[in-house]
Amino acid sequence: MPDSKEEDDVNGDGGYISGDSSFYGDTDLQTHLCSLVDSSPASPVLPPAYLNFTTMALANAAVPTLSKPLALYNRYEGELYARQLDEPVSTFLERLPPLTMQLSSIGPWIFIANFHSTARPTSENWAKTNTAGAAILSNFETRRAGIEASMQGRPAQTLTKKLNQLRETVRTAILAAARANGCAWGKWMLFPTAADVNRVWGVVARATAAGELGGAAKVATEDGQGERVGRLICIYTEDFSDKEDVKRVLLKLVELGLANRRSEWGQDMGISYKPDVFTYLDITGNNRWGLKPSLYQSKEVRAWNV
Repeated sequence: MPDSKEEDDVNGDGGYISGDSSFYGDTDLQTHLCSLVDSSPASPVLPPAYLNFTTMALANAAVPTLSKPLALYNRYEGELYARQLDEPVSTFLERLPPLTMQLSSIGPWIFIANFHSTARPTSENWAKTNTAGAAILSNFETRRAGIEASMQGRPAQTLTKKLNQLRETVRTAILAAARANGCAWGKWMLFPTAADVNRVWGVVARATAAGELGGAAKVATEDGQGERVGRLICIYTEDFSDKEDVKRVLLKLVELGLANRRSEWGQDMGISYKPDVFTYLDITGNNRWGLKPSLYQSKEVRAWNV
């Protein structure tokens, strides 16, 4: 932003590019030049109006400067458990195959980032989000105890309805706190079997690197406890409230053949979407607050008109 002196130089009556500047020559010369302009065909390249240098300067000043493209960014750069900026996806997958990578040697997760992602929440952002979320949950526990005490002897379904209304308010408050602090990441979750985890992860990793999915993805390593429910893969989006993007990523997963989760009886179970803030606050299945741990189900999202 120019200071007031610079603005005066440009726009004032005695400024450098004033319309009255003698740069155009004396009055007789200006009259002669104008007559030549009026008598000649209009140029398709330089309209007569641009012969006024004040107009030209102001027009040029109004043209927005093209911003430099954002540099590639890897939130996991330098970490052994993640793809690096100069590492081809094929090399990354060969270096860290999830089927055989052990928690004890590499940690619980293998990560890959979309290097063009612009969402960059900091540890400070997450600390504020977690503090706000913990306060909301603490307040819920206090209010729940009061409701339970005041409704002793009432029908169980009446109490359940009252608490469920409160739970929905709590979920909304937690999500609002996450968005307010720039921590709106969420993820679609896949559970491939151990036998299929390398293949599924390879598809997810390549699509993430190509910018076809979300901001990042991760896959669980071998924790030594067996494969009871499959190996978790998370595909992240940058804003759980951006329904268009949440649906876009889901439809890409469907296109890739990854979103058709079925039970052992062949029932179509779909997949779930969970805000990251719920994970940070330990809002898992059977959590002590009775909160639903997921935000969306694939069946409902596919029906969205967005």
